[in-house]
Amino acid sequence: MKVYLVGGAVRDRLLGLANDNTERDWVVVGSSPDEMLDLGYRQVGKEFPVFLHPGTQEEYALARLERKVGKGYKGFEFDTSMSVTLEQDLSRRDLTINAMAEKDGELIDPFNGQDDLNNGLLRHVSDAFSEDPVRVLRVARFAARFKPFGFKVAHATHRLMKDMVASGEVDALTPERVFKELEKSLSYKTPSAFFKMLAACGAYERIFSPLSVGQSIKHVNQFDFLDHVDTDQPHLKFCLWLIAENLDNITQVCQQLKAPKQYEQLAKLSAQFYQFVQLFKQQTVEAINDFFIKTDAIRRQDRFEELLRVFQLLAVDVNPIAALRKQLASIDIASLDKTNIAQAIAQERQSIIALFLHTTE
Repeated sequence: MKVYLVGGAVRDRLLGLANDNTERDWVVVGSSPDEMLDLGYRQVGKEFPVFLHPGTQEEYALARLERKVGKGYKGFEFDTSMSVTLEQDLSRRDLTINAMAEKDGELIDPFNGQDDLNNGLLRHVSDAFSEDPVRVLRVARFAARFKPFGFKVAHATHRLMKDMVASGEVDALTPERVFKELEKSLSYKTPSAFFKMLAACGAYERIFSPLSVGQSIKHVNQFDFLDHVDTDQPHLKFCLWLIAENLDNITQVCQQLKAPKQYEQLAKLSAQFYQFVQLFKQQTVEAINDFFIKTDAIRRQDRFEELLRVFQLLAVDVNPIAALRKQLASIDIASLDKTNIAQAIAQERQSIIALFLHTTE
């Protein structure tokens, strides 16, 4: 058996991006599941044999060939026999920059991935690219990750992506995988390229229904501001992405993506109150009181602080809102009239808000 370092770890080393935290994947050529188990590896793959190293816990996959037998990225049969070569395994990968391997310091690069790295090109390895709809998402994600390095998608690869949308192949994507690629893209410095690439190949409206993007440059460039906000937290950028959408659209998108509740709740609150907080000091006592109630600002302080952070990223001055929330949270309930405590609390809150508005005029 022969073991090769493959994929992203090789690519990132050549780009000078690899570090001690870089995830490493390995391909094993000329072995079998029984031999791997005898060596102490633990099998974790169901669709094809993947094993965890007994010491490092890194993933070791048997070299494989794939044959498309159905829709989606699960519609494959795998051949992991001992006769499968390294080049055959690499030939089934998505992009040339991910189809390189290393062994004992030697680079194995049968599809000229290093040249494409040097030229800043995201190019598919073979026509097998079109058999897996996840690759549309991955290309868009790599476009976002490597945009600061000037990477572009090859014209032929872009055509394949458009064909996959037209054929309905992308409709087989699972919500979990879409959200995973979206979340990774939002963690990068330039996530706009992810959305623009999906819009350019026609996948955006299919994947993120009921959202839509106009065909004009003006509409496509609506994503550019995401590259300039001062955060690397994907759930905050998720809110910024949806900030101009109505609540029904946000609900539908979050349900389709099976997004975590943290994402959905914060995105809906952000969109609901964005215009309100821009004119916060001009609102009525009743409206401001209602804002703090609907955002559950007193009980869910952490979420409220994240909400203010979203608004702050949109250049809203949130200091007055934070200061007023602190005053409301410090109400001494023990000193209030106990005969109708709910009414007493409400009156105290309105008095604090009214005084705040008066003193900040």
